[in-house]
Amino acid sequence: MNNQAKSPELSRPSPWHRRLMRYSLLFGPGIMVMLADTDVGSVVTAAQSGVQWGYRMVLPQLILIPMLFIIQEMTVRLGIYTGKGHGELIRERFGRGWAWLSVSTLFLSVVGALITEFSGIAGVGTLVGLPPWLSVGIATAALIAIGVSGRYQRVEWIGITLGSLELAFFVTAILAHPKFGLVVHGLVNMPLNQSGYVFLLAANVGAVIMPWMIFYQQGAIIDKHWDGSHIRAARWDTGIGSVITQFLMIAVVLTAAATLGHDKISSLQSIVQIADALKSVMGATAGKIIFGAGILGAGFVAALVASIAGSWGIGEAFGMKHSLNHRFREAPGFYIIYTLAHVTGAIMVIASIDLVQLTIDVEVMNAMLLPIVLGFLLLLESKALPAEHRMHGGYRVVVWVLSSVVMAFGLYMIGVSL
Repeated sequence: MNNQAKSPELSRPSPWHRRLMRYSLLFGPGIMVMLADTDVGSVVTAAQSGVQWGYRMVLPQLILIPMLFIIQEMTVRLGIYTGKGHGELIRERFGRGWAWLSVSTLFLSVVGALITEFSGIAGVGTLVGLPPWLSVGIATAALIAIGVSGRYQRVEWIGITLGSLELAFFVTAILAHPKFGLVVHGLVNMPLNQSGYVFLLAANVGAVIMPWMIFYQQGAIIDKHWDGSHIRAARWDTGIGSVITQFLMIAVVLTAAATLGHDKISSLQSIVQIADALKSVMGATAGKIIFGAGILGAGFVAALVASIAGSWGIGEAFGMKHSLNHRFREAPGFYIIYTLAHVTGAIMVIASIDLVQLTIDVEVMNAMLLPIVLGFLLLLESKALPAEHRMHGGYRVVVWVLSSVVMAFGLYMIGVSL
């Protein structure tokens, strides 16, 4: 008799393990994309907001929660009830020309996002004594390896695990000891008559609603094989993710406002500058190690999501195989685009191109793309979905109005930036 043989009881997964597996299959795309939403650029924007306007930038982050949810919820319904990605629907409904224009601009935006994320990762490497070429090189190799693993669910688990490092921002917010009375006062004080406040408000809108998020979540729903039976779980997934990402932004605002706001810093340009400033106030552990961990998680998950979104979008527009469930030999074009995006972003960061100017250019490009992407999203929702799954009545009016506000902020950013 083989003493090494396992009994049936030992070989079966535990009830806890089964529950974990079941929940992981019912949640994921929304939480993943929302963790990526709090990317390195968003963190810098939130920190700048806290430094310049203190706790008066907390309320806008709360207001953005429902706006973020309703926009991403449209992508959820489009993915579930059409079974097609965003780029594919644009190609079918509006023609190849519009699809190619949309995803070409998307790819430029993705490369810009990767530059931002790799800059953040390089900044974290600098904090611990690693040269940019090494930290960015390791990150690039790791991200390419994760993406070409040939299984969507594995990519999602890894992405959410890495993105969970962003919870470190909650720790820095607690260690910053924000004063409750001042926070409450800031919640009822939004100086909309001041142009500087409105500019940063628009920047926060642009930092929270990224064009590549729409392509990613719709594509992720396809790769996860969700259908109408998953709509409730998908909405909960998106809603929970919307709350998490905005509370992470609030944590960064509180950290910066409580520690750096009194120093009257005019501009925060890099992760190293923010970490050095925090270190002088909060100490090396909170300012460098904990904050750095949050940035590392933000950079990794955002780089993963943005690059996948760009590859999905291009694959959809050109009719190529574009699933993370395919092996490399089954979808070589998809994985080549995915790899090329990472390598391009990494080279530009390692080459020490003017990253400040590049960041500004990326913000302008995202602002230009946002009205186009939201416009297509609203049109697809009203045309591509079966009638019973479209928005109706007052809710439809509210969504169109809020989306128009977001697009107006995008146009405002274009005018101010130019």
